[in-house]
Amino acid sequence: METKDYLKDIQDIKSMMEQSSRFISLSGLSGILAGGYSLIGAWFAYKTIYFDTSTMGNYSNLVISQEAVYKLIGIAVAVIVLSIVTGIVLSYRKAAKQHQPVWNNVSQRLVINFAIPIATGGIFILYLIEKEIFGLVAPLTLIFYGLGCVNASKYTLGDIRYLGLMQIALGLLSLWFLGYGLLFWAIGFGVGHILYGSIMYFKYDRN
Repeated sequence: METKDYLKDIQDIKSMMEQSSRFISLSGLSGILAGGYSLIGAWFAYKTIYFDTSTMGNYSNLVISQEAVYKLIGIAVAVIVLSIVTGIVLSYRKAAKQHQPVWNNVSQRLVINFAIPIATGGIFILYLIEKEIFGLVAPLTLIFYGLGCVNASKYTLGDIRYLGLMQIALGLLSLWFLGYGLLFWAIGFGVGHILYGSIMYFKYDRN
């Protein structure tokens, strides 16, 4: 009987330590929805690039007008905003069920460590867009997002590290297939998030 009590005490202590050092309220459902938003955004981007009269050429040699670039930026911003809002809302709901605070020292460190690579990559990508170097945009978004996930994984569920590594690998691979950046973007942000979110949901959220 005493052994069982000791084991329960150890499990409680371990749980308290994890909650104090890691943000565990990330929702798997938010990952699934973010992947869905990304696939929808990729479809609109595909229509803009390959059916819009303001763009010309094929996969390997595209000429994109400034108007089309603004449309693509608008699509990307819409996907990002929807994903962030969904993630915040569902994380608040999950945290409330677990009686855990959402905004504390751990979540602040998580956001900071995630934001540093994302902000750096975002500024660099905006520079490339200004210089009309569009071929590297898709690979670099995957790579810098993956770096953000890996960097933030120290402060949340470790599974996000594997999502980040997958994004980095896809981004590096897409460097050899620059004309197919949108396809890699859809696989990484769309399919990758749906798979990751599904695993997280069945592993942590379903119970």
